Amino acid sequence: MRWQWEVKTVNGRALEMRLRLPPGHEALDADVRRLCQGRITRGSAQIGLSLTREGGSTEIRVNEAALEQVTQAIARIRMATGAGPPSAEGIAQIRGVLEIIEPEDSEAAQLARRQAMLDSFAGALERLVEARAAEGARLATTLTAQVKAMEVLVAEAEATPSRHPERIAARLREQIDRLLQNTSGFDPVRLHQEAVLLATKADIAEELQRLRSHVAAARELMAAGEPVGRKLDFLAQEFNREANTLCSKANDTDLTRIGLSLKAVIDQWREQVQNVE
Repeated sequence: MRWQWEVKTVNGRALEMRLRLPPGHEALDADVRRLCQGRITRGSAQIGLSLTREGGSTEIRVNEAALEQVTQAIARIRMATGAGPPSAEGIAQIRGVLEIIEPEDSEAAQLARRQAMLDSFAGALERLVEARAAEGARLATTLTAQVKAMEVLVAEAEATPSRHPERIAARLREQIDRLLQNTSGFDPVRLHQEAVLLATKADIAEELQRLRSHVAAARELMAAGEPVGRKLDFLAQEFNREANTLCSKANDTDLTRIGLSLKAVIDQWREQVQNVE
């Protein structure tokens, strides 16, 4: 008996296993799932087993009862239609006339083969885990670079001059000058108050602080020696929430540009995180 395991995985929110086992080998299902659960925690796994029995180990027999029924039916058809006699090859091709008899193994042989199948599956699973780890190492380089890009954009947002009340006051003064056409009588104290109010509404200090905290959390999770894919997926949602708030509070084109660039990097990072176990 020869057999071959095929194991492949794609990304998924949790561990999902789909097994394709040949008839008579359903008892392997529970053990295969147990082995997978010990090595894989996230992803959609497709597992297939194909069997081939070596030549000379099977026996072909004639089903006498089926042959008798077929010959009687053929005789009636010939009498009704006047057809000629059928060939032996044609009769042999009728389903049920020939039977393939598989040899019956002893219970000890069946147990030994089952254990050998499980051992070979464990080997295939180990190679799959190694391939996933190699892919993860390459993916880590991309994720690290994206987190660094987010950190740089957060620093740019923090340093942008448009966040300061003086800059807001100057922009507001320019707009008012255009509206009043440089007429006198405008209260500079009221201008300062309005500028402070706008600065308060546009303050993104809390968003920037949370984004910096998320960057630190992302690095900590990626350095952990355990499955963190679902945690990173949740963290990506938090990143995106803060970036949306930052864009909604943006009070000039520079901050809007930074916010949109940050959202683009976060989307790319979240897409790659789906491939992390």
